[in-house]
Amino acid sequence: MMRIQVITLFPEMFKGVLNSSMLFKASDKGIVDYQLINLRDFGKGLRKRVDDTPYGGGDGMLLMVDPLVRAIEHAKSLDPTASVILPTPRGKMFKQDDANQLAAANKGLIILCPRYEGYDERVTNWVDLEYCIGQYVLTGGELPAMVIIDSVVRLLPGVLGGANSAQDESFQGSDAVEFPQYTRPEEYRGLGIPKVLLSGHHAEIAAWRKNQKK
Repeated sequence: MMRIQVITLFPEMFKGVLNSSMLFKASDKGIVDYQLINLRDFGKGLRKRVDDTPYGGGDGMLLMVDPLVRAIEHAKSLDPTASVILPTPRGKMFKQDDANQLAAANKGLIILCPRYEGYDERVTNWVDLEYCIGQYVLTGGELPAMVIIDSVVRLLPGVLGGANSAQDESFQGSDAVEFPQYTRPEEYRGLGIPKVLLSGHHAEIAAWRKNQKK
């Protein structure tokens, strides 16, 4: 079983996602175990403070290093070999190959979700992998964490229905996008489907699909 722990100030954001579709199926079948860790539990003082102003000035607040590290250490105590992942614009662009490697490693994941204007850079000394999911700005690391979880969990054995489901997809083994697909009805409002798909010639269909990949 893969254990996925998420350190976040907003654990409620994950409940609908992790309890739906294939992510729920993976948990229900005992393939993966999700644990949500509230960063606020590791905050300082009576108000459980987790942020402070940046040295050198600037707008916004940064997550402090101490609550972050103590939350990571707590997660590590539950799964010492787990890889710590930080979604950040400073990270490597997350691609299908990264999802493949994380799924194949058969190790737990600890995903740290930044918030506000960011985090004290010193926390990266406790981080194994830094990923960026795209060149745009989000309000926090929760959505990137969900993207990483979804892309990895669906690759675990027993999650998808077909034996080749994960192989015959976009970006699997290359940068190509999967070929277009069609289902019934054969004609809809004057729009048909490519005749080769009705031919029954498997070699011709395979060639057409190969040529349609982008």
